[in-house]
Amino acid sequence: MTAKAQQKSNIIAIIAMFFLFAMISFVTNLAAPIGTIWKNNYEWSGMLGNLMNFLAYLFMGIPAGNLLVKIGYKKTALWAMVIGIAGLALQYISSFAGTTTGVFEYAGQTVTLNFIIYLLGAFVCGFCVCMLNTVVNPMLNLLGGGGNKGNQLIQTGGALNSLSGTLTPLFVGSLIGMIRPETSMTDVTPLLWIAMGVFAFAFIVISFVAIPEPHMNKTGKKVKYSHSPWNFRHTVLGVVGIFFYVGIEIGIPAQLNFYLADSSASGIMVNASAVAGAVVAIYWMLMLVGRLLSSIISGAISSRAQLIFVSALAICFIIAAIFLPDSYRISMPGYSATDGFTMAEVPAKALLFVLCGLCTSVMWGGIFNLAVEGLGKYTAQASGIFMMMVVGGGVMPLIQDAIANSHGYMASYWLVVAMLAYLLFYGLVGSRNVNKDIPVSDEQPDALNL
Repeated sequence: MTAKAQQKSNIIAIIAMFFLFAMISFVTNLAAPIGTIWKNNYEWSGMLGNLMNFLAYLFMGIPAGNLLVKIGYKKTALWAMVIGIAGLALQYISSFAGTTTGVFEYAGQTVTLNFIIYLLGAFVCGFCVCMLNTVVNPMLNLLGGGGNKGNQLIQTGGALNSLSGTLTPLFVGSLIGMIRPETSMTDVTPLLWIAMGVFAFAFIVISFVAIPEPHMNKTGKKVKYSHSPWNFRHTVLGVVGIFFYVGIEIGIPAQLNFYLADSSASGIMVNASAVAGAVVAIYWMLMLVGRLLSSIISGAISSRAQLIFVSALAICFIIAAIFLPDSYRISMPGYSATDGFTMAEVPAKALLFVLCGLCTSVMWGGIFNLAVEGLGKYTAQASGIFMMMVVGGGVMPLIQDAIANSHGYMASYWLVVAMLAYLLFYGLVGSRNVNKDIPVSDEQPDALNL
């Protein structure tokens, strides 16, 4: 292949990766707003779809990294898209299959088959986005040739990821409008078809694109080290931090969505779900803004300083929102398919929760950078562990939702405060590498080829 042809092929691959970067956020962020539909039928079910989506990371985190070595970036991405289409198809099937078929009784309610099918679809989609997460970042860096260009492509993909996360709750909210007894999965099936179409398009494009595979293991030899990432205190504490962080990032907007969509709690009497979706969309938009700002200042301000500042600021925002009376109201934008954009009166505390998007936007990068600092040859292993800990985005919001159901929406945010306090501790104390005596260079004698 000529240099010109390879460059053209790379451009096509880069565009496809951008689509996939956006799809990661799109598929992930479907779970929470769709949860308002199921919560209408089963009060305890609002975050179960989200849990199933993130639970898949626990099982697929390390295997996904191994797939990159065994079959390469391209085949891993292709398999991920096939799995994604299957997961979305299952969620679509849940809109019409088994809607009257009871499976078991729970909390005095009959759980129908279509809900089980939906949860299975969300779990399958979790495998998809986990695999894509392990592919997209290194592939964009590779296609950009590494260095500044590779980082620029990753930042651009991250911006599209945040944009997609902004639009998803907006789209879902506009399709649902006001939660009614007859509201069901059929109201959001257009988005599921669009998502399947994008995956199919990306599959076809990437199938015909040549992708370099420099990290693919062609020797069949395994490498064994005398230590592991678990021997580094700052890495272990960082793994816990990632677990909590994803729970914070998902839990804040998810519970805000439930709160605003509940007319009896928020006082929003017209198109409550649409208003909730639009307000939550601002949270994800501010995550985009925060990432852009961080990319500008990171050359001068350390990851540790940024993590300490945003953790403390987010704690202040959350505590202020908890104590602010519901009667204090402001105007924020809402959107519905029938009325378009309108201004709606919402509790002022919603703005404080939304502003947390600026804080959560930089936490992942900060925690990851601090946790892998000084790991050397153990960094790849640590990356797989971190991917597993994304399961926190399913576990902690589920616990938060249980607290909300038993003690109220605002009481559930004390769990978020506790997790933020841990991140503040990690930035101040836990992120320091106290295990510098462990050899981390590939040239050290404790690396054995088997």
